[in-house]
Amino acid sequence: MEYGTIEGMNKKISRILQGTMMLREDDLQGSFDLLDGVWALGVNGFDGAYIYGGGQCERVLGQWLDERGLHDEAVILTKGAHHTGKKNKVTPHDITADLTTSLERCRTNFIDIYVLHRDDLNVEVGPIVEILNEHKAAGRIGLFGGSNWTVPRIQEANEYAYKHNLEPFTVSSPNYSLAEQVKEPWRGCISISGPNNEADRAWYAEQNMPLFTWSSLAQGFFSGRFTRETIEDYKANLPGSCVEAYCYEQNFKRLDRAGELAKEKGLTVPQIALAFNLNQPLNLFSLIGVFHPDECKANIEALNLKLTPEELNWLDLKRDDR
Repeated sequence: MEYGTIEGMNKKISRILQGTMMLREDDLQGSFDLLDGVWALGVNGFDGAYIYGGGQCERVLGQWLDERGLHDEAVILTKGAHHTGKKNKVTPHDITADLTTSLERCRTNFIDIYVLHRDDLNVEVGPIVEILNEHKAAGRIGLFGGSNWTVPRIQEANEYAYKHNLEPFTVSSPNYSLAEQVKEPWRGCISISGPNNEADRAWYAEQNMPLFTWSSLAQGFFSGRFTRETIEDYKANLPGSCVEAYCYEQNFKRLDRAGELAKEKGLTVPQIALAFNLNQPLNLFSLIGVFHPDECKANIEALNLKLTPEELNWLDLKRDDR
């Protein structure tokens, strides 16, 4: 396992974080076996959210950390302020309510990385920055930032913070993968993938801001289990959001190239797609929700794969040769 260090956090953190959406209270043993397995492989970062599983995902994670005595070693990234139905929740009151509940569920008094799950452009950044600073000053959260926040909105929040001598957003959690996100998989999603978002990636690289990127394998698009020729027969096994967001010709071209390179290197399509992320000139950590430790082991192998700039650009359709 490779680990990164992040300014302002006194723990090392694995470059691959385990998602928690699959954790279930009615299969506590299976959930614990998964968490034990990925921990044994070196994963010490866990990605949660107030909204996942109606709360059971955070509760299972908290119980596991408690029973294993791992709170001091593990890194918890959790998210709040996700809309419910048509109600947006990016308000100081809702942020506080979600955070308080997440702390209780995770059986802790401190969240290492707290991220706002969504943004609401109708809400001014000032009160948001103020409440996050209040919780940080109280010792409830460490680093904080936005998931699905645009670069201009993060810049606006940080300008407010600097002007008022407050802590800025220091992490971000957008979508990023080899696949271009053509349409939103869910309301309010922000991606930095594809040719239209090169300027955003350049800004993140310049700032060296830690990125915790979700859907690194495009919700199964890079599973290696289908091609453009067989997708119609396989669609029933894919989330509708994957089909809506990623199943387009430009991404099938990327899938073709990932398959070609995987065959040459004796690896799998998911390993090539993940290596594409991990080889970017970004301070990047991948959020991946595996269901079995063996999947995690294969993902860790992708950390050891070094792709050349020519290979990266070829995979991303920026050049025709490598």
